[in-house]
Amino acid sequence: MAEIILNVEVRDGSGTGAARAVRREGKIPGVLYGGGKAPVNIAVRANEFRKSLYTGKLLGHLVTLQHGDEKQSVIAKAVQFHPVTDEPVHFDLYRVDEHQLIKIEVPVHFKNHDVSVGLKKGGSLEVIRHTVELACPADKIPEELVIDLASHDIGDTIRISEVKLPEGVKPAVDRDFVIATLKASSAAQSDAGDTTAEA
Repeated sequence: MAEIILNVEVRDGSGTGAARAVRREGKIPGVLYGGGKAPVNIAVRANEFRKSLYTGKLLGHLVTLQHGDEKQSVIAKAVQFHPVTDEPVHFDLYRVDEHQLIKIEVPVHFKNHDVSVGLKKGGSLEVIRHTVELACPADKIPEELVIDLASHDIGDTIRISEVKLPEGVKPAVDRDFVIATLKASSAAQSDAGDTTAEA
């Protein structure tokens, strides 16, 4: 994964007025938290921030913050967007040690829909969790959790224990929770009922 480096500058003031002034300069205001230090108001050039954000590698990943010659490992935890333009208007970063154990939400994706035994029978995938909170070292955050649907049939329950996690990574919750189920769709149930009636 390509390393993302955000060049930041420390900004004066806080509050709505100060943030507006920063945006007028073509920058996006943010706050740096954590690490046992006081919060620091920072700003990043808007075009640089958008470029990093739209790679999909900014949120929930280890990012290098650069201020002059100083570098700091951080996690981007939240980005606020303008309700009309959908442009980023504010962000929160948290200081972390590169190998520090953190808890973070990781997206769940499914593959092989087209060859899934249950889906080919007319079943439907009901996703219970679109993200899973993991406990992992800051430098080993998985991009995503991928679940293979190929061998799953109608009635199957997909649990976290089925997902192969990288070494040193585990679920934040210590139980075998459900991620998704394969249910019989109403059409499939109707077909099954018709078949039974004919028999």
